Amino acid sequence: MNILVTGGAGFIGSNIVDAYVAKGHNVIIIDNMSTGVKEYINPKAKFYELDVCDAGISKVFEENKIDLINHHAAQIDLRKSVDDPAFDINVNIAGSVNLLQNAIKSGVKKFIFASTGGAIYGEHDYFPADEEHPTRPYAPYGINKMCVEKYLYYYNHVYGLDYVVLRYANVYGPRQNPHGECGVIAIFTDRILSGNQPLINGPGDQTRDYVFVNDVVNANVLAVDAKGPVIYNVATTKETDVNYIFNRINKFAGTKFEEKHGPAKLGEQKRSVLSYEKIKKELGWVPKTEIEEGLRITTEFFKK
Repeated sequence: MNILVTGGAGFIGSNIVDAYVAKGHNVIIIDNMSTGVKEYINPKAKFYELDVCDAGISKVFEENKIDLINHHAAQIDLRKSVDDPAFDINVNIAGSVNLLQNAIKSGVKKFIFASTGGAIYGEHDYFPADEEHPTRPYAPYGINKMCVEKYLYYYNHVYGLDYVVLRYANVYGPRQNPHGECGVIAIFTDRILSGNQPLINGPGDQTRDYVFVNDVVNANVLAVDAKGPVIYNVATTKETDVNYIFNRINKFAGTKFEEKHGPAKLGEQKRSVLSYEKIKKELGWVPKTEIEEGLRITTEFFKK
């Protein structure tokens, strides 16, 4: 199968490309390299250094008979979306619609979309949140991801484009970019290994559902053959607080930093945890990496 992976030089996308290539698929990558890493580009994939917002991506579809699009290129920083919502709209909505228009014109049959769990559901009415939970995004990032989901519904209804939406919990693991506002595990690991004191926002008892990147990759592999249109949470249904994350990384790094707490971030969610029962029942997917093991693997990756 010819699969186009957008963001295929990035954290999650590059890991997915590796898995697709290993499965024998012919993979084409689009990445503007704003956060992508050259060394993460699979040598067996065909690479285009392009932005999904550019009209020039049409040549990718003209030069390759693409069967499926796996869309991971995105502006992923929630706080940046608050500071510059227009930029977030351009990348996360306009870029996605550009892909969808090209998909329809070139006869693409299926679209896998990397969406978000916690940022779409907002403050939970119940725990864990399943796919039927009300969607109340509290930042432009979540609003725009939800908007793309609605566009997918439109393109399916009008043009028959099949799709699978994967709503991720907090993804972490090897290749994550530690230089930004998102990805507390990567940020803490990078700072600790660099000998710099990490700062925990607030009391550190806020919880998230952390899912290891290898498990996310497996969900994307299964999604290739999944029948849509469908939405799945990709999560662990386990809550982990920030203080635990800090102390585990401290241990695996062999350092002895004390907890240092700063002011809490305004508007930050207290708890976020998602149910994966639907994807387990329909695709047989379950998370296999416990947080302790995932943190150890991630720390070892950053050490190297």
